[in-house]
Amino acid sequence: MADGDLRQDNQRAGGELVRLPAAGTGPTTVAKAYALLRAILGTALSDQLIRRNPCQIKGASTVHTPERPTATVEEVYALAAAVQPRFRALMLMAGFLGLRWGELIGLYRRDVDLEQGTVRVRRSVAELGNGQREIKAPKSAAGKRTVSIPGVIVQEIRDHLDTYAEPGADGRVFIGAKGATPRRNHFNLLWHKACRKAGIKGLHFHDLRHTGNTLAASTGASTRELMARMGHSTARAALIYQHASADRDRLIADALSGLVQQGRRGTGNRNGHAGGTTG
Repeated sequence: MADGDLRQDNQRAGGELVRLPAAGTGPTTVAKAYALLRAILGTALSDQLIRRNPCQIKGASTVHTPERPTATVEEVYALAAAVQPRFRALMLMAGFLGLRWGELIGLYRRDVDLEQGTVRVRRSVAELGNGQREIKAPKSAAGKRTVSIPGVIVQEIRDHLDTYAEPGADGRVFIGAKGATPRRNHFNLLWHKACRKAGIKGLHFHDLRHTGNTLAASTGASTRELMARMGHSTARAALIYQHASADRDRLIADALSGLVQQGRRGTGNRNGHAGGTTG
């Protein structure tokens, strides 16, 4: 294949990708499509079927995802208070355990051990495009995990199990008022209503998972510990949360620095103690 042909193929492929957004395709899908095309042609290059990989558009396979917001501890509790009581524990577990929607809805009573203070994630409920639901294992082996429950919400979960969950070891932890497994589209209505009631804007339910992971990172947990808690098989996500935690710690340190400087200017005390204190 001549270099001129390669350039034409590259332009053709790039042109097709440029037209995808106009057809309503999202930027993430476009980037993944280009990455797949480049991988296929890379294999062809390795097999000596082509002389050069024509996919040379810099950054075309990079997915730029905006950073999602996280809720404060007060906002998590405000949402838990604003939602229907049968979903209060779901809000708290999403916000402080960092579990996904499908993982929460897939919990059975036997997965929750309040004596040990743990939740075992063994399955997830996925909603298919045709409206049917599928119970399946987590996306990766790391997704099957045991997550420790913060002691502050153990009693909240116990109250939920006593009041709203199905009986028996195989009873579902979260069910609707009529005994059905909650559907995401219906819960979204309750979510938006709770957000309005709590005065919170721009927050998605999945952002509660980000909240839980960010809080976990702020405790100083290691990358490996965060990976285990979040259910990730690679360090990429854990490093993102650790980076966010480090940025926040820098802001705290800068604020402390300002307080120290203000205190040094204001006291003029050379004895090393603030006025009215003793060593």
